[in-house]
This record gives sequence, C-alpha cells and structure tokens, in this order.
Amino acid sequence: MDYIYSIILAIVQAVTEFLPISSSGHLVILHQVLKSDLLGSLTFDVILHAGTLLAVVIYFWRDIVAMAKGFFRTVARRKISPDIAEQLPYWLIIGTLPALLVGYFFDSLIEQFFRSLWWVILMLIAGGVLFIVFERFSAKKRNLAGMSFADAFLIGLAQALAFIPGTSRSGVTILAGLGLGFKREEAARFSFLLSLPVILGAVIRKVAQISLSDLSLDFVFVSILGAAFAALFGFLVIRLFLQFLRHHSLIVFAVYRFILAGVLILILLF
Repeated sequence: MDYIYSIILAIVQAVTEFLPISSSGHLVILHQVLKSDLLGSLTFDVILHAGTLLAVVIYFWRDIVAMAKGFFRTVARRKISPDIAEQLPYWLIIGTLPALLVGYFFDSLIEQFFRSLWWVILMLIAGGVLFIVFERFSAKKRNLAGMSFADAFLIGLAQALAFIPGTSRSGVTILAGLGLGFKREEAARFSFLLSLPVILGAVIRKVAQISLSDLSLDFVFVSILGAAFAALFGFLVIRLFLQFLRHHSLIVFAVYRFILAGVLILILLF
C-alpha cells in the first residue's frame, strides 16, 4: 500500500502546490485517511517538494536559461535593459526577499499562532472571497514586460502571507498580480517562477533536518516513485492551469475553496 499512498501523496502535492487551493487543507484530510509510517516522515516531504521543483525547472527551462544569460549580461554591462529576460531575475529576487525575511525571523512565531485548523478554514474562505472580488474588479490588462520594482515587491509581500496555513502560495501571489492589473496568465506565470527560489529554499532547509534512519531500501524506492509522479503531475498542472487561465476565471477555485472549508468544518465538528 505504501507505493499507492506514495503516488496519491505525490499527485496531491503537485496539484495543490500550483493550483490556488491550499496544500495544507488537503494534507489534513489525507492524513485522516492515509496511514503510513514509511511516508509520514519529513524526508518524504522533502522529496515530494524536490519533485515539484523539478517540474517548474523543466517547464520554464527556456525562461530560466534566458534569465541566466540576461543576468550575466547586466552584470557585465552594469545596466538593466528593457528586455524582460534581464529584468525578471531582479524582480524574482525582490519578490523572494519578503518571504525569506518573514520565514527567517517569524517562522516559529507563525507556527505558534496559526497552527489551528480554524486558521486553514478562515484563509480558505477569505481567499475564495478575494478571488471573486478581484475577478470582478481587477483590470487584467498588464504583461510581465511592464513589471516594476514596486510590483515585484508587493507580490513578494503577498507571498509572505502564505506562511499562514490555508492561504495557498500560488493563490495569494496570483491575487496580488491581479490586484496590480496583470492578466491572469501573466500573474500565474510570475507566481510559478517565483516558486523556484521558495521551493528550493524549503528543500535546502528541510534537507538539513533529514534523518538518515529513514533511508531504508523500501523508502528509497517509494521516494523515487513519489518524486517522479510529483514532477510529472506538477508539469501537467502548470501547463493546463496556464492554458485554463487564458479563457477562464478563478471563480471555480473560489467555489472549491468554500467546499474544502466546509469539509474541514465537518471534520472538526464530527
């Protein structure tokens, strides 16, 4: 059963990492259903995150290469041109800083005050309401080529809110992008690129906490399977979600968040 559970957890991790529906809410439900000592370790969590990181790298490989070349051009020239490939690396750095600082200085405090499942429910509902409001009133006209220092920083501030369980990192950054007038697909694209340093940082941090006692032969095989499925489904989710946003609104995800919040309320009460 561990192999089946590994695939299920990998798929859920991939889907909830990139869709604006909150991974924490789904994990609460999964842990109520799936019982596995082998897959309940921090090490397996790290491996699944590494799988989703690989999905982002593969999907945005051309963008990453272009950004790397653009970054070195600006270093050599000591000047940033209007080329988006030269600007994006700096916008990603700026957008990552708020979450980096909040995570470093306030992680334990956030864990202490926002660990209740009621916070997950509250943030699920609040995010759903904001999806509806922003879909109704945001301009949705801007492209990433017109992004500014302030835009990147404000989206980064929003990303810091994702430390509160139930918020959804992708959801809150896409909302921030919509609030600043970006098109849905452009906001989501920046959100996914912004996930690169965030997921990488999370993986590095958790690797330092891994216990070597978890690394049995069975665990290695199960982990490879989980990472592969997390990468595969992560890639598919990114591709399909970006295509979906070209012609559809986020309202469906608002409805889903309300339903998930209702399920969690039932779990708490009964």
